[in-house]
Amino acid sequence: MMELLVTLSFTFPLLGTLVLALSGGRLGPRVGTVVGVASVGLAALATAWAIAIYGGGDGAVRFTLWTWIEAGAFKPTIGLAVDGLALVMMAVITGVGFFIHLFAAWYMAGEAGITRFYAWMNLFVFSMLLLVLGDNLLLLFLGWEGVGLCSYLLIGYYYQNSANGRAAFKAFVVTRIGDVFLALGLFLIFRELGTLDIQQVMARASEVWAPGDPTAALVALLVLGGALGKSAQVPLHTWLPDAMAGPTPVSALIHAATMVTAGVYLIARLNGLFLLAPDVLWLVGVIGAVSLLLAAFAALAQTDIKRILAFSTMSQIGYMFLALGVGAFDAAIFHLVTHAFFKALLFLSAGAVITSCHHEQEMANLGGLRKRLPVAYGGFLVGGAALVALPLVTAGFYSKDEILWQAMASGHNGLLLAGLLGAFLTCLYTVRLILGTFHGECGSDKARNAEPGTHLLTHHLPLGVLAVLSTFVGAWLYPHLESLFPSPPGASAETGHTLIQVLAIGTVIAGLAVAGWLFLSRAGWLRQKVSQGPGAVLWSLWHRAWGFDALYDRLLVRPWQFLVRMLRHDLVNLTVNLLALLARLLNGGLVRAQNGRMRSYATVMILGATVILLALAIGPGGVS
Repeated sequence: MMELLVTLSFTFPLLGTLVLALSGGRLGPRVGTVVGVASVGLAALATAWAIAIYGGGDGAVRFTLWTWIEAGAFKPTIGLAVDGLALVMMAVITGVGFFIHLFAAWYMAGEAGITRFYAWMNLFVFSMLLLVLGDNLLLLFLGWEGVGLCSYLLIGYYYQNSANGRAAFKAFVVTRIGDVFLALGLFLIFRELGTLDIQQVMARASEVWAPGDPTAALVALLVLGGALGKSAQVPLHTWLPDAMAGPTPVSALIHAATMVTAGVYLIARLNGLFLLAPDVLWLVGVIGAVSLLLAAFAALAQTDIKRILAFSTMSQIGYMFLALGVGAFDAAIFHLVTHAFFKALLFLSAGAVITSCHHEQEMANLGGLRKRLPVAYGGFLVGGAALVALPLVTAGFYSKDEILWQAMASGHNGLLLAGLLGAFLTCLYTVRLILGTFHGECGSDKARNAEPGTHLLTHHLPLGVLAVLSTFVGAWLYPHLESLFPSPPGASAETGHTLIQVLAIGTVIAGLAVAGWLFLSRAGWLRQKVSQGPGAVLWSLWHRAWGFDALYDRLLVRPWQFLVRMLRHDLVNLTVNLLALLARLLNGGLVRAQNGRMRSYATVMILGATVILLALAIGPGGVS
């Protein structure tokens, strides 16, 4: 029964994709919406049933659908492995994914190409499920590439705007860089261990490599490169803010709840490899700490509400990488789940604001929406509270507390301080976002004429369910997976846990107090400070996200473009072009000869016969 339910969980979205894609748009928007939403809803039901059957089991249920390739010792299968980690990821993908699909029925109403939208959304869900269910790294990589393709298609959904196409292309190229590293890592794993089966890889790795082995470190580095691209961590993070060009439900599903967490899942799944490379594992934590701080500062200086949430996503994934770096794999997955709840809620609430305000998303043109959009306002309050980890009542508090405690217990005090500073900055940009969007005076007629969502099923229900899951209820539902992962250093000792909780709570309270003082009592003074002098420099630097795009443009893009222009006229290229020119000239001559005129054909025949006779006459043995 388990095998059937798991198979159905990813078959339903695949069938939805095929029905929508092969319909050629003939289904109509209403039927297309029903097919797109229902396919993910059925997948969520199958997942829930599978979880109920699995219960609290510790083992993995493995089954093979068929053998994919047979080439000597290389025999990867279409095989699935279901354990606690896979089921948690399936629940997030299908559960949160269903409510995002349902909300999209309201958000995308009246949009052209709705069947195309849902076909790609369903394909994404299928690819993500394949990624987390595959029992071998090749099948995981197939799903990995599938979500990258869907990301490209959905970011560029409004392809009539060239800027959206550039954003999609940027995401595709930057994440492909990470994918190349991951592919190289898989090649090296197969060469050294002779298999891509995840279970066998974990078993053989500890037999072949000792802790600190250079080959194990190289493999871990390559896998980390792939994770950095998908999860938008420094230095492969620049694509995520621009990815907000896609529809807001796309941002909620792909760039908040699921795809960007694929790198976290990958490292957690291959935890045995990283434990054999402690220096690389430490690097994972450092990259997470750097990413969470850089993104938090950048979020302080954004004016687009979706870009603020994008940098917030990058920052929160930094917390997950920090947890992975200290060996707290369960804490990383815990925060992955709670983050999916509250960040999906924030993005969908932002979508409600954007579409109700006639596609306005600049904070300067919003404001005063608290009474006009009470449901979206409530979503921002609950989601924002979970984001800042408001003590005791929000899901974010429990998962973030677990990360900070594990960082302290492992002895990484620098990472602990980075986590606390990140929590303080999170309070600042979250309060700024809520006050700028919902309080104060309306910034434009778009805000003054905002129309609230009135659809109970497609608007209120998704926001309401995600709001409940963003409270302590979401933390209570998470099934801790300690038995699946090695215990992190100091996990058994409770010494200092209470101190960390007090520090975390104090940091949040201080952050909220400072944010209220700055953005309410000292708003005029703050605007003056960021408009001149050092404040203006910092604002510009953070608004441009620390200048990474400009740096990459000068170091990578422009030299590459110059090289392409130079090579356009190289000897090899000219030789190839000469052959092409000769072919075109011959083709032009033959085209002119085939003109359909009998007189021309007769003339050519006579001239040809004459030339042949003359050649015979003057040739060897001819008339002298």
